[in-house]
Amino acid sequence: MAIALRKSAEIHKLAKAGELVAQTLDYLQKNIKEGMSLKQIDTMGEEYIRSFDAIPAFKGLYGFSGSVCTSLNQVVIHGVPTEETIIQSGDILGLDIGVKLDDYYGDAAITMPIGEVSQEDQALIDCSKDVLYEAISQIKEGMRFKELSLILEQGIIKRGYVPLRDYCGHGIGSKPHDEPNIPNYIEGKANQGPKIKNGMVFCIEPMVCQKSGRPLLLGDEWSVISEDQLNTSHYEHQVAIIGGKAVILSEIGSSERILKEE
Repeated sequence: MAIALRKSAEIHKLAKAGELVAQTLDYLQKNIKEGMSLKQIDTMGEEYIRSFDAIPAFKGLYGFSGSVCTSLNQVVIHGVPTEETIIQSGDILGLDIGVKLDDYYGDAAITMPIGEVSQEDQALIDCSKDVLYEAISQIKEGMRFKELSLILEQGIIKRGYVPLRDYCGHGIGSKPHDEPNIPNYIEGKANQGPKIKNGMVFCIEPMVCQKSGRPLLLGDEWSVISEDQLNTSHYEHQVAIIGGKAVILSEIGSSERILKEE
């Protein structure tokens, strides 16, 4: 399947969706408190998204029950928000949010500390965030997606961690998940496969494990952990290729920034 090249009008819509995701993540970060349940956090996120006449894209997607993926401690992605699970000081919490706005999708994720966390957990969070921004800064038109995967893998490994296997970043547009798949590790050779072109829009999401990148699926059939059962972290941004470089769509102010880039 060909990778879509988005027109300017489409990128503007994707930027508005991405910016709403960023606003929702910011709202949750400022309002999440120790003692809340994951379900309470999910409800907060859903109500905020709907207040902008947008749709929480993850609710019901492939049968997922929540609006926000709430991935706590060992859970790296796809954590299910439940009433029973209460966050405590020292936890680290991944929040992955998708929205549908004007028929286009936004998607981004963060991992946040709850209260005071250990130095080890803060370093884990910093790895996924720093690798994400480093990779985005190196993207340029004409490089291959496999080269991007190699940059992500090397960034994670040089910090002493390993990427989660079998899960990946992805294209995004009028569907929440589209071509291409973008693993956080290289498969095959870096000089093979499709090239990055102006107009492409995709999500990059380093998923960082400590000792093993082999995934295990929990009994809820959604939550993914590492086989080492240690804490993990995850960050994600949605980017568009404009003028030969990657421009982040999932940040507050991204809509205005797109106008300046064009």
